[in-house]
Amino acid sequence: MSDSNTTDFTNPSTFILMGIPGLEAAHVWISIPFCTIYTIAILGNVSILFIVKIEPSLHGPIYYFLCMLSVTDLVLSTSTMPKMLNIFWFNSTEIDFSACLTQMYFIHCFSAMESGILVAMALDRYVAICHPLRHSTILTNSVVAKIGLAMVLRSSILAFPYPFLARCWPYCRTNIIPHSYCEHIAVVNLACADTRLSSYYGLFILFSVICLDVFFITVSYIQILRAIFSLPTKDARLKTFGTCGSHLCAILVFYIPDFFSSITHRFGHNVPLHFLILMANVYLLVPPLLHPIIYGVRTKQIRERLLRLFPHKGT
Repeated sequence: MSDSNTTDFTNPSTFILMGIPGLEAAHVWISIPFCTIYTIAILGNVSILFIVKIEPSLHGPIYYFLCMLSVTDLVLSTSTMPKMLNIFWFNSTEIDFSACLTQMYFIHCFSAMESGILVAMALDRYVAICHPLRHSTILTNSVVAKIGLAMVLRSSILAFPYPFLARCWPYCRTNIIPHSYCEHIAVVNLACADTRLSSYYGLFILFSVICLDVFFITVSYIQILRAIFSLPTKDARLKTFGTCGSHLCAILVFYIPDFFSSITHRFGHNVPLHFLILMANVYLLVPPLLHPIIYGVRTKQIRERLLRLFPHKGT
């Protein structure tokens, strides 16, 4: 370890990302599943965007929201994985201070954006099931665009304090980040100052934004279930509920790792550090991988259009 990493300094020009502390010897092996997941996530989300673009029957609100989700997943995974693979493969651990803050902003901005898009998709399911005759008049292209813009503005504004606060703190002990990317708390913990404001803001976002989104989704599904159980036959209830299956899977895939990673990182003081870092990586990698698979498998129109892209020869 060089002296520059341990001697006194203020606001270093670079940080050192350790990757996954304690598992450095296994970085190359860990990179194999990570790289595979990232590649599949890129191909899957690009395929979703391509299929929705070329298939006129998919030009509707739920698929526009799905495209927003795919773009968010692409940005979220790409903001971390290339640098992470550089660490695993080439031991390229240095990251510029400004680049670190930029990465931090993108991670928190697009995580909040993804949560907001899931709320918008829940709204679409609510209108489609509870007010089916008015769906096309309520969720017009203009309304969908305004919802998308609102999600972008909300997440952009709420994520801004993360790098702003991190830049304000003095860093005079070390510039070594025990993480594989510039996660907010991991960076702030290096500061030689009282950083409770940063910690409180992170908890504020977790509980007042993410929990608020979960509340709105829950309310939507309570209304949806009431409408479903009022249908006359079991087949009608199952068929209608089946239209929500993809969205419910997407919700679970996003929120479960998010809550688990956030809570364990803040309160899991007895949890091994390498486990916390792996969970943080799972949170960023698994949703972009599974979302296109979930919608590709469970959505008939996307599945059929995908199969038509690869026509099998007659026997």
